[in-house]
Amino acid sequence: MADDAAETDDAAPEGEASDQPMMFGVPCTDERGQVVIYPSREEYPDVLALAAADGFELCVDLCAVDALTNRSRVVPPGVEPERFEVVVNLLDMRGRRRLRIRTQVPADDPQVPSAVNLYPGTEAPEREAADLFGISFIDHPDPSRILMPPDWVGHPLRKDYAIGAIPVQFKAVEGR
Repeated sequence: MADDAAETDDAAPEGEASDQPMMFGVPCTDERGQVVIYPSREEYPDVLALAAADGFELCVDLCAVDALTNRSRVVPPGVEPERFEVVVNLLDMRGRRRLRIRTQVPADDPQVPSAVNLYPGTEAPEREAADLFGISFIDHPDPSRILMPPDWVGHPLRKDYAIGAIPVQFKAVEGR
């Protein structure tokens, strides 16, 4: 783990031995010197609250990922990879720490709780993720589309979204 990372929890669930590093009670890893934690959808709001209380006062980014075609994605043991992920990057400006949160979201129920009440800056990024990936954010104050027209069918950043095409006609080049 990065030296400036928050201390990890060493306690494993009762009756289980685990050498998996934990932070805020969920599995964590180190990816290129940055702490990454993997809460479930149910743990996500509590983990956000714990992170905010621990000094992570700024949400730098929130985005969605469609891993439909990515079979090589790595998650820690005990975390079940799903088709979608919501990725949140937090910053502790006083402690000079970064934290990435990767929450798995199943394709058959693509929804997670909204982070807007703790991190107001996530209002627009959550709407973008909903609009482009079809992930709903529970209790979001304005779930309307933000990038696509309101009557648009589908979510264009999904890997299985049909690719549109405009036929291009080339002029015959004489003298070649």
